[in-house]
Amino acid sequence: MKPLIVAALFAALLQAPAFRLQQKTLQTPDGTTLLYGRAVPGDYDPKQPRPLVLALHPGGEKAPYYGAQYMRAVFLPGLRELNPIMVAPDCPTRAWSDPAAEHAVMALMENVLSEYSIDRGRILVVGFSLGGRGTWFMESRHSDLFTAAIVMAGTTDESLEGLARIPTYIIHSRDDKVVPFGQAEQRAAALERMGRPVKFDMLEGLGHFDMDGYSPALLRAGSWVAERWRK
Repeated sequence: MKPLIVAALFAALLQAPAFRLQQKTLQTPDGTTLLYGRAVPGDYDPKQPRPLVLALHPGGEKAPYYGAQYMRAVFLPGLRELNPIMVAPDCPTRAWSDPAAEHAVMALMENVLSEYSIDRGRILVVGFSLGGRGTWFMESRHSDLFTAAIVMAGTTDESLEGLARIPTYIIHSRDDKVVPFGQAEQRAAALERMGRPVKFDMLEGLGHFDMDGYSPALLRAGSWVAERWRK
């Protein structure tokens, strides 16, 4: 890992109390068994509502609690300055946009909202690759729930009209050969022309699997989201 990335992550780790990390199981109303990771700030107090982050993992070969592993390695270090409660499910199907996956994720969100004191004005969805595609899907379908989104190396088939109705930070590397850069650049520009609240963060020199290199951009995205929430 590069020194500047290590320094940025170390600074983020110092900005918030330790998190309690758990591997959990949820039985959804349709009978799906959903594995997920959960992180709760060590100083959580029900009298002080917290942000909630839904973290969507990328694709590939997945061991049980892959979402939890990715949360610990990528999403939590990058977004911990928000000091959120974070949940990271394992996708129960091949894609986050499948109806069964969507229903399972919404059941998880309802469960967390009922169990913890959550600030309904600060609910973020974030994802990388397959999870980035899922982030576009979730924000387009559930903009009544989510109040911000961070899309990392993700494409979408959703119509422009349904996208970025909430603050949306888009991160993509020009050198990504797996998920081509072009659509992200074009959609970000089109959404900006439409007056949507978007920010495009173009990276250079990173392949699709150079995930460490996305860490500084994720820190920037978290700060941008926090600023949008304050406004």
